[in-house]
Amino acid sequence: MKKIFNAAIYAVLLAGALAFTACQEEFEEVNTSNAQEESFQATSSTAQLMEKTAYRDGSFDNIVDGSSCFALNFPYTVNVNGLDITVDSMEDLRLIEEIFDEFEDDEDILEILFPITITLADHSEITINNKEELIELARQCIEGGGDDDIECIDFVYPITLFTFDINNQQTGRVTVNSDRELKLFFEELDDDDFVSIDYPVTLIKFDGTEIQVSSNAELAAALEMAKDACDEDDDNDYNDDDFDEERLANLLTECPWVVLSMERNSVDQTGQYEAYLMTFKEDGSVRVRDRAGNVLVGQWDLDTIDGYVALDLSFDTLVDFTLEWKVYQLEEGKIKLFSGDGNRIIMRLTCEDPGSADPETLRAILAECNWIIKKVKNQGEEIRRLVGYEFTFMAENMVTLSNGTNVIEGTWEVALNSSGILVLAITRGEEHGESLEWPVEDLAEDCACALKLMP
Repeated sequence: MKKIFNAAIYAVLLAGALAFTACQEEFEEVNTSNAQEESFQATSSTAQLMEKTAYRDGSFDNIVDGSSCFALNFPYTVNVNGLDITVDSMEDLRLIEEIFDEFEDDEDILEILFPITITLADHSEITINNKEELIELARQCIEGGGDDDIECIDFVYPITLFTFDINNQQTGRVTVNSDRELKLFFEELDDDDFVSIDYPVTLIKFDGTEIQVSSNAELAAALEMAKDACDEDDDNDYNDDDFDEERLANLLTECPWVVLSMERNSVDQTGQYEAYLMTFKEDGSVRVRDRAGNVLVGQWDLDTIDGYVALDLSFDTLVDFTLEWKVYQLEEGKIKLFSGDGNRIIMRLTCEDPGSADPETLRAILAECNWIIKKVKNQGEEIRRLVGYEFTFMAENMVTLSNGTNVIEGTWEVALNSSGILVLAITRGEEHGESLEWPVEDLAEDCACALKLMP
């Protein structure tokens, strides 16, 4: 029986040299009509970033249409559990959510009264006449943030723009007052048209902070950085934002939390902190266990700031975690935190401590199945040359790693290390004499589930 090894292995049997390179996209050369006006072509990267920022965000009414790629135009009428509601504002959407959340064990039914008009990402409008047409359109939407819009930053209007021809002669001047007007402005340009902006321009970020930009380069950089700065809520889940301090405190103290990813001061620290286990105590203390089993103790507290619930973490030694983190998404089994620019943490609830798992359980699972490597990482970098190789854990503690052509032989053992952490140790054959220990980060008593090993 073969099962998929569908989690990351963070150490590599055949260690090789890794080369790291960095590149930075250069912004287009500017064409000036005078010393104060920069211009860029209508097909340039800056223009494309502006258009994506001006796209219509359709995720706010997912409770009604189940799609982030379009939004229903106000007003329209829905029937929620037998009650007709005319929806003409965001407040009415919250009323629908309150009705859904009133009882946990009832079946919530929402029916839309057709026809309706919807607005697509490009601000075009179409009429939908029945439920089947809406469902078919929603099927075409890419769930999980695959759309092109940039939702984590917005323009503050009005903005004045100038147009120029290829000879740098001014051909027009327009003031736009909305995303729709900005999107239409770019749609009406020819490829060889040029645009300049009357700076400064103000933008507002997803956390409510405002920034000013005074050049094309500053504008492009701000929009580029905002592309992945927050969760765009494109998972079609309407019910991931209704929490308060009490609910969050209860959830934090329910079980330990495992760190999935972390970014500090715009530097990806996932390789250093992934699989750290955080346990929040009701007395305000928090215990963090690293992958080697070392435990650090700090303090935690909650507060509400400008509509956000903030998690204040304080450690004497774990300085990267010491910050006031705002909670911007809380969904089933997962929490996402941010703080200012370039600071993010994503954690998952784990009510079974992998470090206390029974070695016999892991031995049985390993021997029962063959395991195909789906992903390999070394210090945060993916390594593809072992993807597709298959582990076979055999009797007498023998193990092979093979892709059908190349075969690597060795021995394996499962035990608790000196820190009491469950580890899988693999030693390559006598020729190499190389031994690696991997603490087990995820373990389930079923071959169909993932086994996750950490460095």
